[in-house]
Amino acid sequence: MPFMVTPLYAGLLGIVLLVLSFLVSRQRMRHNVSVGDGGVPALIGAIRAQGNFVEYVPLTLILLTLLELTHHSLYLLHGLGIALVLGRVLHAYGISTRPEGRSFGRMWGILLTWIPMVAASVLLIIAAVYHLLAA
Repeated sequence: MPFMVTPLYAGLLGIVLLVLSFLVSRQRMRHNVSVGDGGVPALIGAIRAQGNFVEYVPLTLILLTLLELTHHSLYLLHGLGIALVLGRVLHAYGISTRPEGRSFGRMWGILLTWIPMVAASVLLIIAAVYHLLAA
């Protein structure tokens, strides 16, 4: 079936975003903070985990969609999709539990997020240049 890989990862990532949003709301209610972060470390971590997610995921999903539409390997698409989901979960865990400083989750999470972004970007540039030169 055409175009079925990226929707799978978009759906999974949509659920991850809902969980992150719930965690922000829970921290807001727990600490009675309706606007901003109130200087509460747990709330700051939850807000950054959610914010960082929405900074990276939309563009990466667009890149994966374009790879899929240009008929790149399903194995490649699944590999990049799995890396993105795993990276976002690890990063969210790392930044939520340690808002300041280094952590295993933050380091591996951002690495597993950047790899799909870089790989998809490079592959799309190569495909575009190839088709421009072949025309």
